Amino acid sequence: MLNKLYVIKIGGNIIDNEQNLAAFIKDFAAVQGLKVLIHGGGKLATKLAAQLGIEQQMVEGRRITDAATLKIVTMVYAGFINKNIVAQLQANGCNAIGLSGADGNAIKAHKRPPIEFSEIDYGFVGDVDEVNTDLLQSLLHQDIAVVLAPITHDGNGLLLNTNADTIAQETAKALSSLYDVELIYTFEKSGVLLDVNDESSVIHSLTHKYYKELKMPAYGTGEPKIFAGMIPKLDNAFAAIKSGVSKVIIGKAEQLGQLITGEAGTTITNN
Repeated sequence: MLNKLYVIKIGGNIIDNEQNLAAFIKDFAAVQGLKVLIHGGGKLATKLAAQLGIEQQMVEGRRITDAATLKIVTMVYAGFINKNIVAQLQANGCNAIGLSGADGNAIKAHKRPPIEFSEIDYGFVGDVDEVNTDLLQSLLHQDIAVVLAPITHDGNGLLLNTNADTIAQETAKALSSLYDVELIYTFEKSGVLLDVNDESSVIHSLTHKYYKELKMPAYGTGEPKIFAGMIPKLDNAFAAIKSGVSKVIIGKAEQLGQLITGEAGTTITNN
């Protein structure tokens, strides 16, 4: 029987708030067993770029990473935010190590090519090729929690900015051959909602069949029930399930303990 492993993605709404981050880290430290934490950068990179006079460009919510921005996100994500989380975990009795993709060759990626037939070039953005499961396994087996920053490398000396949700998904998929992996995405909502304006409308269990019905209702039966911003996250969740992840849970970071026990959030399974 495979050991349980939790791969947990923390959202920017928690990173941007010192009190919320401290409370989350306390909850994460209390999670029993093997665990990996993936974080993004919140608003700090954007704030620092503004202070330095470096203009930021966003396309469909994704940051264009030019050479100057790459320096900033590397400093912020793999530097201050990553080490601040690790230091706070140590203070809560949880031994942890913070890594970027370059450290220990943890995550290799390739530079995303410009989008065909358009002028969109994401710059120094990386798409994941390989997760070093041997490295992560060796750390986890020493009871060290791994904290991953969303900075990867291409093996030729180039650092790349990679979406943190993608890092979480690829890490969970890669480790699913070694562990019974549960992937937990935390964000500002209570879970997948039937009504985006009603926090009490959480769908507690979501199968792929039900998801398709909600995303594309039968002709003439009304509007889609899943709002557009959730679709990429859910598509990634079901892709992870198909690749061996046993369960994906989506919900509020403030309810981490209840997410793990199934008392809160939305649980996505392969049924």
